[in-house]
Amino acid sequence: MSTLFGSGDYTYRVDAQWGRSPQLPALGLVSGVACDSQDRVYVLQREPQAAMLVFSPEGQLLHTWGEGAFGSAHGVWIGPDDALYCTDRNHTVTHWTLDGTLLASWGTADRAGPPGQPFNEPARAVQSPQGDVFIADGYGQYRVHAFSADGTLRRSWGTKGKGPGEFGWPVHSVWVDPRGRLLVTDRGNNRVQHFTLDGEYLGEWGDLGAPNDVCLDAEQTVYIAEGGPAITSRGPIRTTCGPGVTIMSLDGDVLAQWGERGDAPGQFAASPHSLWVDSRGDIYVGEVTTHDRLQKFIRQ
Repeated sequence: MSTLFGSGDYTYRVDAQWGRSPQLPALGLVSGVACDSQDRVYVLQREPQAAMLVFSPEGQLLHTWGEGAFGSAHGVWIGPDDALYCTDRNHTVTHWTLDGTLLASWGTADRAGPPGQPFNEPARAVQSPQGDVFIADGYGQYRVHAFSADGTLRRSWGTKGKGPGEFGWPVHSVWVDPRGRLLVTDRGNNRVQHFTLDGEYLGEWGDLGAPNDVCLDAEQTVYIAEGGPAITSRGPIRTTCGPGVTIMSLDGDVLAQWGERGDAPGQFAASPHSLWVDSRGDIYVGEVTTHDRLQKFIRQ
């Protein structure tokens, strides 16, 4: 198979052994990945022990934190000011410093909120430039919640369905784009929906394959991790129809796309579940259901 992935300006080679060393020959189940302002990489590991593993950009393990703090670790997001939020399928959202000091915790561990209310297995939390926090909630219900920075619930929206503002299972990831839209990965409906920050439906990108995660880089380019085959191809044709990565403009034009199932470097053995782009344009993709699945795609 090819040693390069993507196309045009978005061409990559893979470092499938990134993060491995004699001291850490294999990773556990990688649930989330994010980078801070110095391109250090935060890998949220769910198994065999839930913890945050912090790596240098070159893949050296620097330290770990959070052992004993997570029930079913799920998502991690880091903002431009290095605010770090984690979601846990034990019904909590937590706010941390980069060195692992807990600043705030929302929700009640092991107790789901009332129907329609926070939280029921939340999947992703992000902060807007204005300080509001948006949460994809998630596996247990079909909702998005908007909180003020002090933790006050401002509004919630979403019901089960396939129409505008409705969601399939699960509501998996959120991101605030530079146009002030909230992008929500609606995995069950194979789309990313767009909303105002007040929850008004604006549009969507369809024909995706079970989009799990969405991330934007400094160039305002959109990166989507797809857990399943794309429904159609709106850009460069994939050689096969397996799970993979789609790169798009903010207008929804496909810039590059690749992915096929397999366990060779650059292939996806399980399901691309989390994705992050660092300041250099390199992509980290973590998979779930199978241990030791994290790959770094280095931009050429």
